[in-house]
Amino acid sequence: MEGPENIMMKKLLILFIFLSCIALGPEKSFAAPGDLQSKIDALEEGESLTLEGITYEGNLVITNSIKISGTKGTVIKGDGDGNVISIKAPGVTIANLTVTNGSMDRTAPEEYAGIKVFSNGNTIENVYIHDVFHGIYLSKAYHNTLKNNHILGFADGEVAGQGNGIQVYYSNGNMITGNTIEGSRDGMYFDYSNGNTILDNEISRTRYGLHYMYSHSNRFSGNTFAFNTGGAALMMSNDIKLANNQFIFNYGNRSFGVLLQQTNDIVIENNTFYLNQRGIYSDQANRTTVRENRIVQNQIGVELWASSSQHIFTENTISENIIPAVTLGGQGVNNFWNLADRGNDWGSSFPLVDLDQDRTGDFPITYRSSLYELLEDQELTYLFLKSPALKIYEKLNSFLNGEEVMFEDAHPLVGSGGTANPSRILITGLFLIGILLFSKGRYRLCIIFGKNGRKR
Repeated sequence: MEGPENIMMKKLLILFIFLSCIALGPEKSFAAPGDLQSKIDALEEGESLTLEGITYEGNLVITNSIKISGTKGTVIKGDGDGNVISIKAPGVTIANLTVTNGSMDRTAPEEYAGIKVFSNGNTIENVYIHDVFHGIYLSKAYHNTLKNNHILGFADGEVAGQGNGIQVYYSNGNMITGNTIEGSRDGMYFDYSNGNTILDNEISRTRYGLHYMYSHSNRFSGNTFAFNTGGAALMMSNDIKLANNQFIFNYGNRSFGVLLQQTNDIVIENNTFYLNQRGIYSDQANRTTVRENRIVQNQIGVELWASSSQHIFTENTISENIIPAVTLGGQGVNNFWNLADRGNDWGSSFPLVDLDQDRTGDFPITYRSSLYELLEDQELTYLFLKSPALKIYEKLNSFLNGEEVMFEDAHPLVGSGGTANPSRILITGLFLIGILLFSKGRYRLCIIFGKNGRKR
C-alpha cells in the first residue's frame, strides 16, 4: 500500500505534465523543405494535389498545368527570398490555403510577390496572403481569374516599403472579383494592362484603392473603397467605365473619391461618393460622362480644372457637400452640367420652383464663389473648408474682388428637399417687397420728421 507521500508525488507529477501540455499547446506540423516541390514536379498535366493542414516551407515553382488545393490550416511559407509561389504553366489552380513570408527586397531586379503569375488562364481562389511585398502579381499574364482572395499589407508601416495588393503588368483580359485588400501601398495597380474586368472587391487603408497607368478599356463595377488616401486614380488611360462602386471616406491631404488625370472617354455611372475630401477630381481629362451618381456630404463634390474639357454631368445627386462644385484655373471648354434637358439634383442648396410639376426646375441655377483663388494657391485650404473663418473670407473677398461662376445648370432636377413651395415663394416675395416699401417709407418719414419721427 502506497504511503500518502507517494500518492501526493504522483498527483503533482500528473498536474505538472498537464500544465506543460497546456503551456506548449499542440505541436505544429511542418513539411521538410523540398518535399512539396518534389510532389508538384511529379504530377502529370491536369492532375490535382490536396495538401494537408500543415505548414509547407520553401518557395514553389509550378511548371505543369495542375491544381493545388489546401485544407484547413494549410500554409505555404516562403524562405523570405523571392516569390513564395511562381506559376509558369498555363491553366494552374491554387485554392484554399495561406501564403506568407515572401521577399521584401526592394533593390532586387525582380519585384517579388506572394504569388507571381507568368502564364495564362490560371485561377487563384480563396487564398490568404500576408507578409509579402506584392500580394498577387500578374506579369504578362492573360485571362487569369483572381477570386475571393484576402491580401493583407502593413497598414501601419511605411507605405513605400511594401508593394500593391494586386499588381497587373502588361496583362490583358483578366477577371478580378470578390477580393479583399487591406493596408497595402495601392490596392490594385494596373500598368499597360487592357480589357480587364474588376468586380465586387473591397479595398481599404491603402494609398490608392485603384491605380491605372496606361491601361485602357477596363471595366470596374460593384467595388467598395473605404478609408484610403485616394479611392481610384485613373491616369494616362482611356475608355474606362466605373459603375455601381462605392467611394467612402477617402480622406487626407488632397484626397479624392476618383481622380482623372490625362484620361479620355471615361464613364462614371451610378456610383456613390460619400464623405470624401473631394468626390470627383478632374485635371487634364477629356470626354468624361458623369451620370446618375450620388455625390453626397463630401467637402467638395466636384473639382474640375480648366485643363479638362468635354465633361457632361447629368442626373447626378450632388447634395450636402460643403462646396457643391468648383472650377479652378479658369473656365474649361465645353463642360456641361446637363444633357438632353436633364441636369442634376443639387438638394436643398438650391431650392427650385417647379410650377408645372415636371420634376425639373423652371429656372436655371448658377453657383458663384470667390474661393477658387485660395484653392488654387493654397493646398492647406482644403483642410479648413469647414471653418467658419473661411466662409467669412469668401464673403469679404466676394465683396472686394467679385465672384466667378463655378457652374451653371440650365435644367436642374427636383429631388427630395429641392423643391421650393410656390406659395411660400409668393409669401416671401410679398414680405420682401413690404420690407422694401417700409424701408423707403421710413426713410421719407425720417426726412420729414427727423430721426426720431418728429417733424422739423
